[in-house]
Amino acid sequence: MRFKIPSLPLLSSTTLKSPMAASSLTQTLTLQSDPPQADLDDILCSNQQQEQQQQQQQILSSSDTSPFGLGSPRQCLTEESHIDRAWAHWLKLGRPKLIVAPMVDNSELPFRMLCRKYGAEAAYTPMLHSRIFSENEKYRREEFTTCNEDRPLFVQFCANDPDTLLEAAKRVEPFCDYVDINFGCPQRIARRGYYGAFLMDNLPLVKSLVQKLALNLQVPVSCKIRVFPDLQDTINYAKMLEEAGCSLLAVHGRTRDEKDGKKFRADWNAIKAVKDALRIPVLANGNVRHIDDVQSCLEETGADGVLSAETLLENPALFAGYRTGEWVVGSEGSDKEGKLDQTDLLVDYLKLCERYPVPWRMIRSHVHKMLGDWFRVHPHVREDLNAQSKLTFEFLYNMVDRLKELGIKIPLYMKDSHEDRVPANGLATRNV
Repeated sequence: MRFKIPSLPLLSSTTLKSPMAASSLTQTLTLQSDPPQADLDDILCSNQQQEQQQQQQQILSSSDTSPFGLGSPRQCLTEESHIDRAWAHWLKLGRPKLIVAPMVDNSELPFRMLCRKYGAEAAYTPMLHSRIFSENEKYRREEFTTCNEDRPLFVQFCANDPDTLLEAAKRVEPFCDYVDINFGCPQRIARRGYYGAFLMDNLPLVKSLVQKLALNLQVPVSCKIRVFPDLQDTINYAKMLEEAGCSLLAVHGRTRDEKDGKKFRADWNAIKAVKDALRIPVLANGNVRHIDDVQSCLEETGADGVLSAETLLENPALFAGYRTGEWVVGSEGSDKEGKLDQTDLLVDYLKLCERYPVPWRMIRSHVHKMLGDWFRVHPHVREDLNAQSKLTFEFLYNMVDRLKELGIKIPLYMKDSHEDRVPANGLATRNV
């Protein structure tokens, strides 16, 4: 079934067509100026996009076109009704606890679907640049794709201009469950672009960005933040976001200056303080290395869900209870070898990339992350990968076969109590 995009003032969307009679429909929306000459890794991993560009397909519920249960933007909501609707929406989504965090060039559709197969219950897109997303069709088409099964979904934008942010958000609101504003990116590019965590120095602008979306979208607004060095500043910041119209807050328990997750532990006590102070759902981010950390985080913070980023890149089956060997040491023999390893996960990922094409640079990045341990044992295989100026699926599948033929075995591990929760088809079910 095909759907037409509703007309939006000043916001026309590119139309795309599903490349094949697949069980799920793919939508593609995009972000960045066309480079003078495209890098081979920036080319989509399939030529199917030429067919896709003919028809954009819209995902809408059968009777309620607004995921937030509204027929018009929330111009007149009281504080009480805002809180009530924030929770009603979260409950409608099933209160997901296991969530893929936003990662630039890494939380794209095929990877989100891989994580969902292995236990993730919701996911964020990569951070999208609101101005480029509004202006550049190629960026929309390549950087944001989704499908029917890719829900619940947070679409995250960075921004420093309320009108530009709203224009970008209007393009994606029919395709997601939250439009998320990134107030947490601590990288130098965010400092140069004046967005992310560097807006913590300009709270009036932060407030105006949230209010602009909260008053003009039919989908709820979420925000992702880092903490201030002073706890009370963090609590005041979170309360301001809630009062401005934020319906869900994800809190990364590190400050803007604590960029190295291995060097600095996330402050779960700060996340708990925010959770206790707010009335909307709160998600926790930081210190999640395996499924036991998920349980501990939920218990210690009282958060409504947990985000994972870097650990998932190495082990996309984290939420299904699998862990890498480094987290088995000292576990008193309660872990045993699971039924899959990272080469199995990579093959799953490559098959999803064939179905949902993405730029090769994203695939190359995931290959290095998932097979890092394997490459350390056989660095010549990594060197062969790096020597490929243009990747192909044939090369990557052959590379996996080559690693297996070399006799290397680096299993993922699982506690006995978790293994029965992952059926043979890999579709994990978790009770956390």
